[in-house]
Amino acid sequence: MALYAMGDLHLGFQAGKSMDMFGRVWKHHERKIKKYVTQMVKPEDTLVLTGDHSWGRKLPECQEDLAFIETLPGRKILLRGNHDMFWDAKKTQRLNGEFSGRLFFLQNNFAIYEDYALVGTKGFTFEGPFYLDRWGNLTGWDEKKEQQAHKLVRREMNRLRDSFEQAKAAGFLKFIMFLHYPPTNILEKTSPFTEIAEEYGAEAVVYSHCHGERRYGDSIRGTYHGVRYMLVSGDYLEFRPALVLP
Repeated sequence: MALYAMGDLHLGFQAGKSMDMFGRVWKHHERKIKKYVTQMVKPEDTLVLTGDHSWGRKLPECQEDLAFIETLPGRKILLRGNHDMFWDAKKTQRLNGEFSGRLFFLQNNFAIYEDYALVGTKGFTFEGPFYLDRWGNLTGWDEKKEQQAHKLVRREMNRLRDSFEQAKAAGFLKFIMFLHYPPTNILEKTSPFTEIAEEYGAEAVVYSHCHGERRYGDSIRGTYHGVRYMLVSGDYLEFRPALVLP
């Protein structure tokens, strides 16, 4: 068995939204997803998809996208992304009932991979706007939007802590943590998300959301304070799932 992850599939079979405008890597990206996931992921493996699955705004508008995900090999675990409007966090249990045995929706709960608990939430990162002077030096940022970001971070932290505590109560001592947003923004070296990963001893933090070469370095990659940080945005991986655990 192996644990893989990838994010930002941005499927639009019903919405009719193309990603081609975002660069050559997105040309026929659905075919690439199918090709590489089928090549790499075996039926006994687990694939965590870290958000932004579908452009559909309501569940009926996502059925073809979710059906496409279902056809991919392995057990599929889905995390909420900022574009996943079809998924109300308060109705996750209902989704898990409807898609039981086909897809698992990771929110205020946990999944099991061997002796690991897989926990996750959408997360949130303040992305600006940041204000620069004529030489490109940072001079400030939108404080009102920063305050709203702090509110959203607190909400996501509560959800994440609840998931960790559920897993601990079930006897798990080893954790992999999943986010959609990166754990830090371009100005941060630490954040509440890095702190909670260290607090619970997560072995890895797996995230996506960062698109385009300019954005790949927005947050932590590699090992920091003993935690392994992995960026798994689809275009960053060229739609080849990343191996999290062998």
